[in-house]
Amino acid sequence: MAATVVRYLRSVGSPTSAAPEPGPEPVDALPRPDLRAVGEDERAPVSPAEFRAVLGNFASGVTVVTAPPGEDEEGPAGFACQSFASLSLDPPLVTFMVARTSTTWPRIARAGVFCVNILGADQGELCRSFAVSGADKFAGVTHTPAPVTGSPQLGAVPAWIDCRIHAVHTGGDHLIVVGRVVAMGAAGEGDPLLFHKGRFGRPPASVRT
Repeated sequence: MAATVVRYLRSVGSPTSAAPEPGPEPVDALPRPDLRAVGEDERAPVSPAEFRAVLGNFASGVTVVTAPPGEDEEGPAGFACQSFASLSLDPPLVTFMVARTSTTWPRIARAGVFCVNILGADQGELCRSFAVSGADKFAGVTHTPAPVTGSPQLGAVPAWIDCRIHAVHTGGDHLIVVGRVVAMGAAGEGDPLLFHKGRFGRPPASVRT
């Protein structure tokens, strides 16, 4: 409490002889509340439908991003995410993108931590259950706390990555979330779940062998 008062007095220019307690400042995991207006000269020369159709040719893996419940929250948070990627080896960083309109993201941001659950080829239904809004996404889903952050680690996933939120950047109608990896693990078996042209699938046999 004393350190907080000292920081406030210094911010308004009042003299003080006390020194604040040492230690790093907490990282603000919340996104900026407002996004600047997009100018007409910045709009893409293609329609949203064409944009989705063309980008749909890129096959991506599928994940479920989860976070532990916060204060006054009944259960954990989670959503299906296909925009996950590794970012840096040293330090170990990963990233995912989430819509600014997401109702799940604010809960993950408040938690300050998350676990990326990489889904297997037979977990399409699990993905669909986390893609809906307003339902109990964890109903009937087996999960255990990830070892460092306590975020839900879903049962039978091929791999999981436990993270703390490192940074959040704006990217148009989405937010770019960067996570610092604090723990991870993989079963090393089975094919991944892929999303391609609006459908789930698995790698062709020529890729798996």
